[in-house]
Amino acid sequence: MIRIFLVDDHAVVREGYRRLLERRPDLRVEAEAGSAEEALRRLRDLDVDVVVLDLSLPDMGGIELIQRIAPRHPQLRMLAFSMHRDPLFAAQALRAGALGYVTKSSSPDVLIDAIYRIARGEKVLSSDIAPAIALSLLQREANPLDELSPREFEILRLLLDGHGAEQIGNTLNISPKTVQNSHYQIKAKLGVKTDIELTRLAVRLKLIA
Repeated sequence: MIRIFLVDDHAVVREGYRRLLERRPDLRVEAEAGSAEEALRRLRDLDVDVVVLDLSLPDMGGIELIQRIAPRHPQLRMLAFSMHRDPLFAAQALRAGALGYVTKSSSPDVLIDAIYRIARGEKVLSSDIAPAIALSLLQREANPLDELSPREFEILRLLLDGHGAEQIGNTLNISPKTVQNSHYQIKAKLGVKTDIELTRLAVRLKLIA
């Protein structure tokens, strides 16, 4: 039996996943959470095998959550299940500690197969994103965002959403000073000097619309 923990901020979506997964006699949704903070709290007392989580969570975000879970619960296998089809998000999720990345545009069978595979310790990418990652590696395309750590990527995401240093610090449980230092490092790594340049770069790299 593979015991699953679902993390998604939409209750209706979680219910749909639960019904889909529990059609299989060897899959059981043990628990659910609607935010990263709730997921971390619940994991203290849960005994599960696989965490299926969305990246677009309302608080700290899925990539930061993956990075928090990985050292605290090294036995857990994590599968990112996201609307983002940009290979950058998949790369950051895997770098943070996920074993797989499946887009929400994939068929239900792809999600189910991915759960079985990561439960065995295999790495998985859905077919609609794997070619883009392979192509970028073959062409050795330089994407400055690849220089960011998962934590820096999450801080950048929150900055681009309009959050200030204090709010980001509260969300990620770090000091505003640490956020400000990371903000400076992010700009240095990306080769920009101002927040306007940072925003323009994010638009050009399709990190924001």
